[in-house]
Amino acid sequence: MKISHHAGLLAVIASSLMVATTIEPAMGSEDYSFKVSNTTSDKIKAIQVSENGRKWGYFDIGSGISPGATVTLVWDKSTNDENCTQYFKAIFADGSESESVKFDFCEDDLELEF
Repeated sequence: MKISHHAGLLAVIASSLMVATTIEPAMGSEDYSFKVSNTTSDKIKAIQVSENGRKWGYFDIGSGISPGATVTLVWDKSTNDENCTQYFKAIFADGSESESVKFDFCEDDLELEF
């Protein structure tokens, strides 16, 4: 089942991440960013994040993330007072979505793969 495949990839990535306190820009940087690589055969149409796992916000990913592509996403400065640990999920072109998984978005050089 497609959702399980995407969820399994997220679970592997999530198991290697640590918890931090607040989202802050990297030293000498004005924005905090992370990368998303789409290693699936489905286009990612939306990326959602949530501090509490109930209320979801969206990243602007334009027309989506094509299979094989890697994009850099930048947190809005309004999130700087939020926790570094956030729930994350992807919505795919066919309407399926990955399970939500917690990630530490303050981790240096964070790259999420689907």
